[in-house]
Parts: sequence; structure tokens; C-alpha cells
Amino acid sequence: MTDPFTTLGALVGLLIAIILIVYKAHPAYSLLFGALVGGLIGGGNLQETVSAMISGAQGMTSPILRILTSGVLVGALIRTGAAQKIAETIVAKFGAKRALPAVAIATAIICAVGVFIDIAVITAAPVALAVGKKAKLNKQSVLLAMLGGGKAGNIISPNPNTIATAEAFGVDLTSLMLKNVAPALAALVVTILLAYLLARKKKGIQIQNSDVEEPNVKLPTFLEAIVGPCVAIGLLMLRPVCNFTVDPLIALPVGGFACILASGRRRETIGITEFGISKVSGVSILLLGTGAVAGIVSESALKQDFVAALESARMSAFMLAPLSSVLLAGATASTTAGATLASQTFAGTLVDQGVAPLSSAAMINAGATTIDSLPHGSFFHATAGAAYMSFGDRLKIIPFEACVGLSSTIVATLLYLSGF
Repeated sequence: MTDPFTTLGALVGLLIAIILIVYKAHPAYSLLFGALVGGLIGGGNLQETVSAMISGAQGMTSPILRILTSGVLVGALIRTGAAQKIAETIVAKFGAKRALPAVAIATAIICAVGVFIDIAVITAAPVALAVGKKAKLNKQSVLLAMLGGGKAGNIISPNPNTIATAEAFGVDLTSLMLKNVAPALAALVVTILLAYLLARKKKGIQIQNSDVEEPNVKLPTFLEAIVGPCVAIGLLMLRPVCNFTVDPLIALPVGGFACILASGRRRETIGITEFGISKVSGVSILLLGTGAVAGIVSESALKQDFVAALESARMSAFMLAPLSSVLLAGATASTTAGATLASQTFAGTLVDQGVAPLSSAAMINAGATTIDSLPHGSFFHATAGAAYMSFGDRLKIIPFEACVGLSSTIVATLLYLSGF
């Protein structure tokens, strides 16, 4: 069967979307417009193009529903102060002498329990900067510890990128989270090593008193703070432990409500859930635009041409998984968009080529964390603001972040090659 859209059309559509994002147009509108133009340039008529866009967006319904319900947990962890308490406790246990590992591990855990990576960095920043100042660390090393820790936690979390990738390949979310434990540990080790390397730089930016903020909420105890994440992860773990499936659609909000009750904030439930949905609505809208582009790309000849290019370069078909997510996450400057586009577009091709769905999903999810923090995305600016860092200084950390993401991608790929 001939694909209705050409590879050129799909690539032009992606390029237009990227250019619009760079010029600060809303990412969702940029992706929708890019999909429309790409379909028309790719040889489809208006009806075929719109139909493909709608079909692609409809494919996002399932992950979007799960992401929307995850907002209860996200809102609860942030508004109750549970996430900050977890960070404070871990950092306090490690002490100032081991501040960088403490910051990296704390951010990884906050992200792993379901907080979006940018929010995890923003949440951990006050604690990280305070302990960094006490330990006389420069700002670059502290920020890299947070960024790398967040990337490690992100690939083993019930976050939008993991949910969307699991949905595209039809694999269990918990299985995908467990599959990337080794890549996440590799990323964490690389993060700590690179953070120590940056800490030795003599021209590092010093943390000022004005950079250190005091908590603006009464924090729960550590035991109260971990109730919600433990409930959510415990429910998700029932499937591999005793073959009883609790869908993330149920497990994540239940964990959120447990966090609210344990923290004694029952009367604030409505406000907390409203805050939570405000944090996930943006990524949900983004996924609709991503789905529209995926609808055009998946019905184009790009898949076959990509595989043919790999074969001509004498590279195995499995390389399609990490390469596609690295490139698409970089193009969109978004882990979620990159992982979703790569998995929605190439899932069928990878399975047809004999690559196991779970391994493909793991490689794509890890690959999407490599160059996802480029300046045309919001993550770059949000994390720069969290550390009170200038554009130029934040830009210099990107190569170190890329090494962190690349380490987890390489380990995920090696695990596939070893048959694990």
C-alpha cells in the first residue's frame, strides 16, 4: 500500500513546527500548523490531511486521560510540601560534604514518583541552593546535579513521556519503568561525576544569599510526605508482583488523595486538584499537537526511508528507536513530545523489524532525555530561572546534560543487545 504523504512533506512539516517553536509560537499550535502544511506539501489533499491529523490526535486520548488524572498526585506532592520535604530529608541525611549526590538523588526521587522534571527541579532548587552555598559549591554543579537527577528519575516515572511511550507500544507502564532502572542508575552516576567535575571549576558562579529561599508552606513530616508516592507506586507494582493490574488512571490519583489526607490538608483538596490539573493541562494540549504531527508522519514514507537509510549505513533496525527519539526530542526541545512522536511514528516499524516492544519503548524513553533541553523549549528557561542563572551560563550546561541522557540511552541499548 502506498503511503499518502511523502517523506519530504513530513520533514517540511516538522521543520515548520520547529521554526515556529523557536520563534516562541505556542508549541501545540506550531505542531498543528506544521502537520497541516506537511500533509499538503506531502501530496495529500485537505480532507486527507485533516483526517490523518485527527486520527493521530485521537491516538493520544488514552495517555492524555492518564496524564490528566496524574495531576492529582502532582498537585498533592507540590502543594502539601511533600516533594520539598523528601528533598530536604535526603539532603540532610547525606550532609553538606556529599551535597551533590544528595541533590541528584533527591531530584531523581521527586521526579520518579511522578513530578514533572521541570517542576522537580524548581521544587528541589531552594533546598539544593541552600546546601550548595553551605558546601561552597558553584551554581553550575548544583544545577547539573538537579538536571541529571531529574533525567534519571524521569525514565522510571509515571510521567507523560513514559505513559505515552508505553501506550504507543502497548506495554505495561510499570514494566517500562522497571526496564529503565539500570539506565537511570547509569545516568545518576554520570550526573554525580560530571557535577563534581564542574564543582572544581575555578570560574564557577557562586551562590548568593539572595538565591536561597525559605519554604513558604508548613511542611509535613517525612513519613507523611512519602505516603502518597508509596501508595501510587505500590498500586502500580501489584501487576508484576501478584498479577493484579491497577491502571495508572486509578493508581496515580489515589496516591494523590492519600498524600493530601496524610498531610492533613483534606480541606484544601479542591484547590490542590485544581493546581494539579493546571500543571498537566499544558502537556495534555501539547500531546494533541504531537498526535496531529504523528498522524502525518506515521502515514508518510518517512518510516521506510529512515529504515533504508539505516540499512545503507549498515546500522541495525533497532537503532531507529534511540536515534529517532534523540533527534525528535531535540527538534521539539521536549522529552514528552520527542518520546511521543518517536513511539507513535515508529512503534509498528520497530515491532515489524523484530525489536521487542518493551526494549524499543525503553530505548526511546531514554533517548528522549539526551538533547531535550535546547533553548527553544520551556525546560531550558524554567530551570535557568530556578537557579537564577543567565541564558549564556545555562547554555554551557547543555553538553553535560547531553552526556547524562546519552549514558542512559547507551545502557538501554546495550541491555537490548544483551537480550536482557
